[in-house]
Amino acid sequence: MNSAGGGKTYALLLEPLRHIRNPKFGVVIFRRDSGQITNEGGLWDNAKSIYRQLGANFLESAPKRVVFPSGAKITFNHLHSDDSVYGYQGAQIPLICFDELTHFTEAQFIYMMSRNRSTCGVRPYIRATCNPDSDSWVARCISWWIDQDTGYAIPERSGIIRYFIRIDGAIHWGDTRDELATAYHVDPSLCKSATFINSSIFDNKALLNADPGYLATLNALSLVEKERLLKGNWKIRPAAGLYFKRDMFRVVQEVPDKIVSIARSWDLAATAITPNSPDPDRTASCLMARMRNGQYIILDVQRRALNAADVRELMVNTAKADRAQFPNVRITVPQDPGQAGKSQAASITALLAGYSVTTHTVTGSKITRAEPFAAQVQHGAVMVLDGAWNDMFFDELEGFPDALHDDQVDAASDAFTAVARVNDWNALIS
Repeated sequence: MNSAGGGKTYALLLEPLRHIRNPKFGVVIFRRDSGQITNEGGLWDNAKSIYRQLGANFLESAPKRVVFPSGAKITFNHLHSDDSVYGYQGAQIPLICFDELTHFTEAQFIYMMSRNRSTCGVRPYIRATCNPDSDSWVARCISWWIDQDTGYAIPERSGIIRYFIRIDGAIHWGDTRDELATAYHVDPSLCKSATFINSSIFDNKALLNADPGYLATLNALSLVEKERLLKGNWKIRPAAGLYFKRDMFRVVQEVPDKIVSIARSWDLAATAITPNSPDPDRTASCLMARMRNGQYIILDVQRRALNAADVRELMVNTAKADRAQFPNVRITVPQDPGQAGKSQAASITALLAGYSVTTHTVTGSKITRAEPFAAQVQHGAVMVLDGAWNDMFFDELEGFPDALHDDQVDAASDAFTAVARVNDWNALIS
């Protein structure tokens, strides 16, 4: 099942209820990371709301388990690395469920298929949910159900059962078990059945009634994420021009409304231009504000190739100039993982003592970091103050994520996150 809001995870939690009167029945529901199980409103919270009505007992220790009065049990666990699967050597699991299959590797899935066996009377089977990811192994696996020209699921193929067999690491498909067995000279019992069921938010009337704003949230995503999560497009992928175009911005001569939050975010590098390094990553910064009308404006962008000492001098001078014009400006600086990143962040905070400085750990891909900013740009909510830096800024944006450099994109994405977050907090406490 694919695309957001179709009730995929809820259906996954309902699936084991077919067998909870069987005292020997067990199921493992996997997420890739443990935090995805216990996130607010996630798997574990929903499991409690569903299973509590059936007299289930909840075991909070890791891995989390649900035990029903009959003795049937559901285990929630994660497979963080490929080697995690070896913890299930010797296991017999009648039902295996993967929530967000594209987050798992093909090797993990193939190995866990070997653990999908049963002596409890339930024929072993696997259920999985997923959202579209054009570059995943899942996209290749379900390609028969997807229109390869448009990327959308073929309606008349949704739910049709096909058969596959894996030989020498390659998966081969057929319309019937006998056809496949004959073609590859194998016993028909070695051929497994599979199907793909398309779903979307429009299939989930309960969610639309309970939270009508969720559809608006999906519509507010950037083009790539909206195609994936709202429309279920399995072919769209990040490419230059899909996130930013200069005609998405309105260039203005002055700030058109009162500023309610403002921040300058830095993307740091410490390399000067030399004969051996003619085109290094640059230190970039973006000064962005959110206005009273809810729109955003980019006030200034800098991009310079400097050594470490000059970077620090630039940061101090920029902080002085910003505060002279905008007394409430905040400064955000990324912190790389590890001790070196912590030391650098502490050093910069000390350098900018007296200013409002926040360091933040960099997580997720550059595309993930840029998504919220790109969504607002694509909906016409971001203006740019006229300046000599505009063309260089627009050129880099239009090349994202394929261009060699993305320093300004990173700085703008972090600046957007900083001013949007403050505004959301103010809205909560007002």
